[in-house]
Amino acid sequence: MQIGEVAGRVGLSLRTIRHWDEVGLVVPSERSAGGFRLYTEADVDRLMLVKTLKPLDLTLEQMRELVDTMDALAADDGSDSAVTGDLLGKLAAFRAAADGRVGALRAQIQGLEMLSRELRALAARSARSRRGEPRQATVVDAVQDADRS
Repeated sequence: MQIGEVAGRVGLSLRTIRHWDEVGLVVPSERSAGGFRLYTEADVDRLMLVKTLKPLDLTLEQMRELVDTMDALAADDGSDSAVTGDLLGKLAAFRAAADGRVGALRAQIQGLEMLSRELRALAARSARSRRGEPRQATVVDAVQDADRS
């Protein structure tokens, strides 16, 4: 399939897909007689995999190394324990990095959820104030009171 169809299926821009081809991260399996990129289902799967790596903040080189490690492990028959051990070590390092990034993202989400709750509460307090209802204490008030003491 051609690049436009692939871009629509994986949710990436043509520019990103072309760039990943140019740097050797995801190279299409074929080219047409006219030089157009032609992608197989395996190429599309690889693009989807690399797309999932983007939130990990890996460099393109690190993404390439991880994908190459995954490919090598899939092809590894286990006959050379040193090679298998090296691949598993690389995989463990990438897994640790992914786990760390997941933890950081969870912390960000918790912070954003707290902010969202506070903004919702602020909007509700503002609405009550406009209706002439008395003001209620908030978590922010409690924190500020604790800081003052």
